[in-house]
This record gives sequence, structure tokens and C-alpha cells, in this order.
Amino acid sequence: MTVRSILDEKGYDVQTIGPDATLREVMAVLAEKRIGAVVVTDADRHVVGIISERDAVRVIGRDGPARLDDPIRAIMTTKVVTTDGNETVHQVMEHMTAGRFRHLPVVQAGKLIGLISIGDVVKHRLAEMERESTALREYILST
Repeated sequence: MTVRSILDEKGYDVQTIGPDATLREVMAVLAEKRIGAVVVTDADRHVVGIISERDAVRVIGRDGPARLDDPIRAIMTTKVVTTDGNETVHQVMEHMTAGRFRHLPVVQAGKLIGLISIGDVVKHRLAEMERESTALREYILST
């Protein structure tokens, strides 16, 4: 299964924000949309960063609530690992495990087209395992 097949099923909608937004604004988006990360893009949808709920908690826990009014360009992760629609679920799992992150922006021709989360990957991997199990069970019963 590829990243594109996951996006085809779940949709290509992804929450973005500009680098001048404040951490307070990011926190409001995370809470309102009930999501774990926001991709930071420029006006042309090029990925310039990502900020997760874990990033926000770490900054506020370390520096205090005064950081809520800081622009996220000072807080976001700028070396963002991305994927394209052709990578497999296994390749995405390897990226997430190696980098210890839970969200992977999907980029095509340099522009953001979607976002894959660890939840998406696990959901699709479990569905794949269930299909394999069902096929094996049917094969055994038919012999």
C-alpha cells in the first residue's frame, strides 16, 4: 500500500499555518481541529516547517507561557522530513520510527498535498493484516 492510496481514502485536506502565526494561534488550531500537528507553509504551499503538540508542550514547559505570543518560526521544526505519494506504508513507518515523529507531510512537485499521521499508518496496516488473514482463512477452508 502506498501513501497515495492512504490519501485517496482519507482525503487530501491538511491544516496549514504561516510562519508568522503565534504559538497561541497554533495551540488554538490544534485544539479546535483536534489534531496533533500543523504544517507551516509559505504562500505557495512549500513546506517551511512543522509544529506539533509535543513541540508546544516542550517549549511552554521549558520557557513558560510567555512563549505563547512568539512567532512559530522561532519554535517550529525546520528540517522537515517529507514523503511523496509513491512511498509504501513500510517506508513511511521507517521514517517515523527513525525520526521519532508522528506526522509526515506529503509533497508533490515541491508543494504540500497531504499529511500522513502514525494513526493513518497503523489503521491501514491493521486493515492490510486483516485482509491477509481473511484471504488465508478462506484459502485454508477451500482446500
